[in-house]
Amino acid sequence: MIEALLLNLNRRDSVSASEAARLRAIITTGRTFAAGEDIVTEGSRPGHSTLMVEGLSARYKQMADGSRQITALQVPGDFVDLHAFLLKTLDHGIVALSPCRVAFADHGELKTVTETIPHLTRMLWLNTIIDAAINREWIASMGRRSKQAHIAHLLCELYVRLRTVDRVSALSFQLPLTQAQLADVMGISLVHVNKTLQLLRREGAFTWENRTLTILDWDRLAEIADFDETYLSLRNEPR
Repeated sequence: MIEALLLNLNRRDSVSASEAARLRAIITTGRTFAAGEDIVTEGSRPGHSTLMVEGLSARYKQMADGSRQITALQVPGDFVDLHAFLLKTLDHGIVALSPCRVAFADHGELKTVTETIPHLTRMLWLNTIIDAAINREWIASMGRRSKQAHIAHLLCELYVRLRTVDRVSALSFQLPLTQAQLADVMGISLVHVNKTLQLLRREGAFTWENRTLTILDWDRLAEIADFDETYLSLRNEPR
């Protein structure tokens, strides 16, 4: 269940055989969630942190008027709520955007890791730091990038994150995201999303059909997005 997590971590540093064995020992149980089902509910106090094994999920805030803002997308190999280990009570929800398979790491076991395996602790800490870096890029997109650049940047990011965990085929990957959900990511109307996608498609940089996104011209898509993957910390080096 943790192969994607190991790919994720080993892209940034080398996880030893003993560290991998420890992760396998503490991430043992799992379950599936249907699309639209909450994986973690706002206000809950989970006793474990949840690892994405397969599928696409989203962190979100539900507003008083019933609208929703998606603040993060999680792919295989991502912990959706590693921060719950220290926060205790979650101020947001996690929803499955597609059928999802997840696994759980008990907080008591994670506490033991932090007290006994310093390098693995740093690697898990890095996981939350990268999560924060992605959040900063999303804020920059919301506030300063054009809507075309915002979508292009998101597509570039998802491609690189999925490539890291071997979930792409050449320049194609599964993207089970509806236009309504994309509107919740961007904080704009569905009509605005549709118009922006039409403009982007005219650039000939990608196609998005039957939940498969294929990048036709990476350089052009990255140019529109002004994409720089530095924030994803993909250099393998001692941590």
